[in-house]
Amino acid sequence: MATMTVSLPDPMKDWIEEQVKRGDYASTSDYVRDAVRRDRDRRDPNYQYTLEEFQQMLEDSANSGISEKTPKEIFEEARQLVAARRARFGL
Repeated sequence: MATMTVSLPDPMKDWIEEQVKRGDYASTSDYVRDAVRRDRDRRDPNYQYTLEEFQQMLEDSANSGISEKTPKEIFEEARQLVAARRARFGL
């Protein structure tokens, strides 16, 4: 396994150490590996949202109110986002 030295602001370092103290992670390295995995997964064009992420999106949507956009505009925006993501990943 490779070693990497990373500099962090004190608040970030404190946050990571607190997560380890709470028992959420075995070590600071474990925390960083998990963060990198999550970021890698989110950038993967085939990424599937976790149940918690999906529930949060639904809650955010319900709390955002009624859109001024038409369904046609919403679907077109979604198509553009998908096309941009596909182009980004060469799909």
